[in-house]
Amino acid sequence: MTAYAVGDIQGCYGALRRLLDKIDFDEGNDKLWVAGDLVNRGPESLNTLRYLKSLGKNCKAVLGNHDLHLLAIAAGVRKPKRGDTITEILEAPDCDELLDWLRHRPFVQRSKKRHCLMVHAGVPPMWTEKKIMKRSAELEAALQGPDCHEFLTNMYGNQPNRWSKELEGVDRLRVIANYFTRMRFCDADGTLELNTKGNVPPKGFAPWFLHNHCRRKDLTVIFGHWAALEGRVFQKGYDALDTGCVWGGTLTAMRIKDRVRFSVDADG
Repeated sequence: MTAYAVGDIQGCYGALRRLLDKIDFDEGNDKLWVAGDLVNRGPESLNTLRYLKSLGKNCKAVLGNHDLHLLAIAAGVRKPKRGDTITEILEAPDCDELLDWLRHRPFVQRSKKRHCLMVHAGVPPMWTEKKIMKRSAELEAALQGPDCHEFLTNMYGNQPNRWSKELEGVDRLRVIANYFTRMRFCDADGTLELNTKGNVPPKGFAPWFLHNHCRRKDLTVIFGHWAALEGRVFQKGYDALDTGCVWGGTLTAMRIKDRVRFSVDADG
């Protein structure tokens, strides 16, 4: 059994299947960790979602901002954006089954055996590994529970932009979701800057992974979300896997045990 992590698929099903062929992925034995943004913007979101679901326990996916966007639209609390490619999911006969599966994905995957965790965007510097997993569990309880509609309705927004243990309700959930699914830049205390999407940090901020973090030094964080990095962070303990397939770049997988990477072009 071999575990691979793959960056943002975003409905690029053809590229995904070519990548899995390249690494000789064994659907019955190998594990596929997916760093969020399974769907949207690419041409085959429905096929992507169906395939990943079909892998059962061998698919270890986390939720990204595009996945939450799909759930919010399906719940009727958000309207589609120009460029969205999720209509085929919403009109599919197995839509409810697929969305239920998606809603029950975690925000963070962790493997003590492999000394790694995976999240879509990042983890704030002031949280220990224990707190990362606890905050993830809070979000999952909100998304999977009876108050799901309320969570999806109120998850949008940039405030509060900093964690405090005093936060409650939707404000608390929103800032946790922003750390896990939207973060690129923050300051050393975890204050978020969510408007900048390139590589150049605003004054007073830095990429989240460049700050001193409270978690164990031997724990590697695998993440996606930030295509502008082109998969390069040059920082020990971090593996960026979003290489911009949906924008015409590549789709990248990494064999977790030795960090060897494999890629295919978006257009085949």
